[in-house]
Amino acid sequence: MVKYYAMIDQQAIAAIRRDYQLTSLLEKDVAPNPIDQFNHWWHDALTSKIDEVNAMTLATVSAHGTPSVRVVLLKGYNHNGFVFFTNYLSAKGQAIAHNPSVALCFFWKELERQIRIEGAAKKLSDEDNDAYFNSRPAGSRLGAWSSPQSSIIENRQTIEENYLKYEEKFGVESIPRPPHWGGYIVEPNFIEFWQGRSSRLHDRILYQKEPDGVWSIARLAP
Repeated sequence: MVKYYAMIDQQAIAAIRRDYQLTSLLEKDVAPNPIDQFNHWWHDALTSKIDEVNAMTLATVSAHGTPSVRVVLLKGYNHNGFVFFTNYLSAKGQAIAHNPSVALCFFWKELERQIRIEGAAKKLSDEDNDAYFNSRPAGSRLGAWSSPQSSIIENRQTIEENYLKYEEKFGVESIPRPPHWGGYIVEPNFIEFWQGRSSRLHDRILYQKEPDGVWSIARLAP
């Protein structure tokens, strides 16, 4: 173990740093509602041509109290919350069924920005699920049937054989949505906007939803 750690150049890792200097985030410049503020930053990110701009980290907690994080893709947002789709029987789906409290995080390094979101995940309606599922490419729709997501499988061939089986069964036109596949909307009660600043004196603006549904705005220390 000592030999292993000796191989790692700790000083080189510690020396990795970047001084953020692009812009600032001041209370006078933010929107009263965090979704409007997100919308403003979202359009900045789109015009910046960030690769996988809709990639966000999703954190859940299992029935055993174990936290897990993974990257999922944002597929829509409105004043009710943020939408993503998955297999309801997956590890994340089972965790949400036990504890709907989740966290999301966007990091757009090109803009030196991060957005943290906390809230409750709720399943979308069958109508919403069908509408999005039917908009997906045929390969993705067949993939939703083919993969027992998060389950241990023997090898890659298992998935490939499943795919061929469902391709033969459904073809590539009328592929129904699996009953175990659908979306969630994360209804936020906490949204933090982080703007990198020089000398690690970052701007952090926090929105919290009060019991009356009104959003409060506060600055956090960096």
